[in-house]
Amino acid sequence: MSTHAAIHQKKAVLYRMVMPGHTCPYGLKSKALLERQGFTVEDHHLKTREETDAFKQAHRVKTTPQTFIGEARIGGYDDLRAHFGKPVLKEGETTYKPVIAIFGVALALAAAMNWAMSGTIEPVRTIEWFIAVAMVLLGLQKLRDVEGFSTMFLNYDLLAMRWVPYGYIYPYAETLAGLLMVAGALMWLSVPLALVIGTIGAVSVFKAVYIDRRELKCACVGGGSNVPLGFVSLTENLMMVGMAVWMVVKPAVH
Repeated sequence: MSTHAAIHQKKAVLYRMVMPGHTCPYGLKSKALLERQGFTVEDHHLKTREETDAFKQAHRVKTTPQTFIGEARIGGYDDLRAHFGKPVLKEGETTYKPVIAIFGVALALAAAMNWAMSGTIEPVRTIEWFIAVAMVLLGLQKLRDVEGFSTMFLNYDLLAMRWVPYGYIYPYAETLAGLLMVAGALMWLSVPLALVIGTIGAVSVFKAVYIDRRELKCACVGGGSNVPLGFVSLTENLMMVGMAVWMVVKPAVH
């Protein structure tokens, strides 16, 4: 392959909106992605709405940005990612990323709290705080959109299907139980709270997924989530049950 051909292959033409009141974020992402892939970008700014509409009409496209490599139109940012073999989350596709992020941050925060309190990372205490902090973070996600959460929750939770207000109560109950467990306060309230909602949740998820074989999205990280209902949801509930039981037996162990 000639040097000229190689250079030609590494050149891309990008059309993106750069207006006084709006710079398209996907245009910036497209430009950065192309540059990371070693392309020289011929960057064309669409500076007005009229200019943008004229471009879309001329190229028969509905959106910008648009990337061209050689004679081929690649498309928008997601199309560009797919072109380079990078993962693209399709509309409605399930993903575990939100839950992984929450559990990862909860574990890191529990370890940080342990270190701040005692200058060491004691495994049992770290696990206790990890579960409690995870409950708070998961509750917070639900509290962001209680209405959306309750709607998804009604698809599978056995108590919520029989008593709708439970779907609205649950986010507050989970968050409160987690906060009390972090503080080590009012165990007479946090333990039964976690035990009840965790047990009902675990039974509901097990029935929906492993007995009824239903394919649902989990309400564990709030309404509109793309997390599949199954192992993660069951784990969340079993963690609450386990934490509640541990809080009861812990004094006897120590």
